Amino acid sequence: QNLPFQFSSTLHTLSNFYQHLSKMIRSFSLFFALFAAANGFLVPFSNLLKQQIQHDYSLALLMASEAVEEIEMDAEDRMNKSVENVKQNLISISTGRASANMLDRVEVEYYGAMTPLNQMASISVPSAQQLTIDPYDKTIIDAVERSIYESNLGLTPNNDGNVIRINIPSLTEERRKDLMKQVKAMGEEGKVAIRNIRRDCVDGIKKLEKKSEIGEDQAKDGLDAMQKFTDKSTKGIDSIVSKKEKEVMTI
Repeated sequence: QNLPFQFSSTLHTLSNFYQHLSKMIRSFSLFFALFAAANGFLVPFSNLLKQQIQHDYSLALLMASEAVEEIEMDAEDRMNKSVENVKQNLISISTGRASANMLDRVEVEYYGAMTPLNQMASISVPSAQQLTIDPYDKTIIDAVERSIYESNLGLTPNNDGNVIRINIPSLTEERRKDLMKQVKAMGEEGKVAIRNIRRDCVDGIKKLEKKSEIGEDQAKDGLDAMQKFTDKSTKGIDSIVSKKEKEVMTI
């Protein structure tokens, strides 16, 4: 009578054993599957990480290079403007001969805005010693006259109510010497501006190097470029000043 019960109990025990064994096998199978997958994935993952690092490094170098280039472009642009400013200022200095360019710096207030005289009037040179200014709007002729007086060009305008005439006196030896001093002073002002620009940009490059945003070689290249721009601009000013000095001293 007990045999069926014992057999049933044995079957139940074996069933439980096989269920546990099956779970263990599945667990080990999953583990080995994951392990194999992981081993197979490590190589491409390592390559991907390496590529990302290389990309980030290349991007950092590019950004650093662009930062230096921006400083160089800014320096060159500002220095060129300083040279051009010296050139325009020297044009206004009289050499004893009439020239429409002498009035390039004169501005007249017109409807609340300062406007260059050469945009508001016709400026002609009837002779080597005279300028004629013919305003397009005759109602501003007094304002034009006043602006010429206040321009510190040493010119005396004659207003007849229709046009303004300016007689250019011949330069005395003493006046030529005074003008030579003005020419040299304007040239030196331009050089000071160039040096200030160089200093600012050099400081900018050195700060990038100090922060390790650029390397030593990039910093050196940037500093060399600054010196080249400075030398070029300084020579440009020297050339302009020399040419103006010859004009002033030519009788």
